[in-house]
Amino acid sequence: MLVLGGGIIGLVTAWRAAGRGLTVALADPAPGGGAARVAAGMLAAVTELHYGEQTLLGLNLASAQRYPRFTEELEEAAGQRIGYRRCGTLAVALDADDRAHLRELHALQTRSGLESQWLTGRECRRLEPMLAPGVRGGLRVDGDHQVDPRRLVSALLAACERAGVAFHRSAAARLTVGGGRATGAELADGTRLSAGQVVLAAGSHSGGLAGVPDEVLPPVRPVKGQVLRLRLPEVPAGSPAFLSRTVRAVVRGGPLYLVPRENGELVVGATSEELGWDTTVTAGGVYELLRDAHELVPGITELPLVETCAGLRPTSPDNAPLLGPTELPGLHLATGHYRNGVLLTPVTGDAMAEALTTGSLPEEARPFSPARFSPAAPGPEPTPAPEEQPV
Repeated sequence: MLVLGGGIIGLVTAWRAAGRGLTVALADPAPGGGAARVAAGMLAAVTELHYGEQTLLGLNLASAQRYPRFTEELEEAAGQRIGYRRCGTLAVALDADDRAHLRELHALQTRSGLESQWLTGRECRRLEPMLAPGVRGGLRVDGDHQVDPRRLVSALLAACERAGVAFHRSAAARLTVGGGRATGAELADGTRLSAGQVVLAAGSHSGGLAGVPDEVLPPVRPVKGQVLRLRLPEVPAGSPAFLSRTVRAVVRGGPLYLVPRENGELVVGATSEELGWDTTVTAGGVYELLRDAHELVPGITELPLVETCAGLRPTSPDNAPLLGPTELPGLHLATGHYRNGVLLTPVTGDAMAEALTTGSLPEEARPFSPARFSPAAPGPEPTPAPEEQPV
């Protein structure tokens, strides 16, 4: 079996497949890279709920519920921690319009059977004293947690190596097809790899791999996100933390999140920009994030800025992943996770391992089969694939 792409989704697929007894190879010039290295790592199945995405909610919840056990298994397999924190999330409103929006979201969460608690502005500030005095209310969601994506990727790399996954550090240049099925791939360095099953898990680049027939080419596009990393102040034992949980808000119509890590880092993000393959960190993007974060938590501008970065989220037409076998025998997809790649890591690994060993997706993953975008299937029209890019 061959996995094309060594980001978080490719790695978890390789690890879980190897755990099922498959012989696994993975091709990527720099395994462990990709969108997850920029991601904030919010495991926010509840606060990420959007109108029209109730089907995706089921998959998100299934994956969130698996995280504690997944963490135990991965940390044991890799011999390293992944920074999983059961810290909860507080989504707050800064003005009357935002408050009305949060009220609507709370009603949707309640109708969907989710647990969230409405708080007044004063109650929000009691939980997080660094919040601005103007906070008008918020939602406390104790079930939304976080993980450190960089440590998660590092652990998956180690677990794959220990499980015997063979790494080929070159990009996939072309899918090879013979006898009406996928047979492997040709790499950029000229290596040809044969495999009975191929998993295309190349993130935003999945839609541009040469050799993939048009009818099964995944309709995935890149959506840029810029993120800042700040250094939190050290606090004496027994004193309150700068922030004790993830804080989210909508500021000037755009989503904002602040994620405090256990290593003393504060992640601030994220912009959402349809700019193709551009990964430039811009002065405007940094300014907007700091301006909006300052409006939410005024003390944030006193913190040291230690990193700015930008990444590309792999996005499908319905913002949900494409998982499992395609109409081309031997070719599977694991891509299109958009803003939920880290959250969906456990369930994706399990679903892909099941599909690779039995030929069928588990029930919770079946709505996310690539077949939903086939010409004969009802649903959204696929977005044209970007120009060919290396995996």
